[in-house]
Amino acid sequence: MWQKIKGSWTQTKGAIKEQWGKLTDDDLMEIQGRREKLVGKIQTRYGISHEQAEAQVSGWEQKYHSM
Repeated sequence: MWQKIKGSWTQTKGAIKEQWGKLTDDDLMEIQGRREKLVGKIQTRYGISHEQAEAQVSGWEQKYHSM
C-alpha cells in the first residue's frame, strides 16, 4: 500500500499536511513518500515516541486506503 502512497506523493502531501499540520513543506519535500521519514518527522514535530508516531501513521494509512 505504501508504494501507492509514494507513487502519488504530490496528491498525498495534501492529505498528510491536513492530518499533521505541524509538518512543513520542507519536511514533506524531505520525506518524498518514505514512510520511515514520515514517522520520524511526526515524532520530532509533535514530541511523541516512535511508537506513537508509528501508530498514528498506521491509523492514517488504513483511513487513507479506504478513501
